[in-house]
Amino acid sequence: MKTTRLEAFSDGVLAIIITIMVLELKVPHAADVASLKPVLPVANLHLLFWLSLFPFTTAWMGENHLAAIPTAIYGCVLLMAAIAYYILECTIIAKEGRQSLLARAVGKDWKGKLSPALYVAAIPLSFASSWIASALYALAALIWLIPDPRIERELKRREE
Repeated sequence: MKTTRLEAFSDGVLAIIITIMVLELKVPHAADVASLKPVLPVANLHLLFWLSLFPFTTAWMGENHLAAIPTAIYGCVLLMAAIAYYILECTIIAKEGRQSLLARAVGKDWKGKLSPALYVAAIPLSFASSWIASALYALAALIWLIPDPRIERELKRREE
């Protein structure tokens, strides 16, 4: 990789990190919905940043045969991606309103609450048994792999 490409990539990542640190990502009140325009792309970039770390942490964990530290770091990245996803979801719901299709489809969002709980449990467990931690990460992935009929069900209701 040429050094100019590496510099450009580093500048982009640092810009994202600085933007995330500077902006306060909270769900605004209805009166503040107009201010969401700049926050929505930042919330999306926040999620993309954490997702971009998956290949590195997955490879690191695999190369070290599920050693405790790489497995725990992998869990931290999963947890941060889950938090970023929640922030993005809340931002969209705040923009669209509590009666929006997404808000109704998400409902109580048991998947969105269970996944971070599994990650929080697995991170310290990775130091006792990285296999158990990996099984919890896999369980969270399987939960999301099962098709979720909520959005499709809401789309059908909207059409009726």
